[in-house]
Amino acid sequence: QVQLVESGGGLVQAGGSLRLSCAASGRTFLINTIGWYRQAPGKPRELVASITSGGRTNTAGSVEGRFTISRDNAKNTVSLQMNSLKPEDTAVYYCNAATTLAGRTYDYWGQGTQVTVSS
Repeated sequence: QVQLVESGGGLVQAGGSLRLSCAASGRTFLINTIGWYRQAPGKPRELVASITSGGRTNTAGSVEGRFTISRDNAKNTVSLQMNSLKPEDTAVYYCNAATTLAGRTYDYWGQGTQVTVSS
C-alpha cells in the first residue's frame, strides 16, 4: 500500500505561479513512476507530468515549458512547479503513483487538490 497526500493548491491570477507537492508513504520502495494528473469539470482525467525512479520525465504538451516536475527519492516527495498559469489550467490535480509487484502494476491516487486560475 502507498498513501499520497497533496498540498499547495489554491487560487491564483493568470500568469501567476503555484507549486504542488505530494508526499508518499507506505511501501514507497515499490513506486516506479509518480506524477500528476488533472481533471477539469466535464472533462476526463489527463496526465500533466510524470517522472520515473530514474528521473525520466513525461510532460503534456499543453504545459510543456510552463510546468516542471521534480522528485526527491530520499524524501519520497514529488513536486510540480507551475508557472505562467492560464485559466484553462483550472482543475483538480491528483498525485498518482504506479507500483509494480509480482509483475502486476497498481495505481495509487491522492485525494486531489484544487487549482483555480482566474482571468
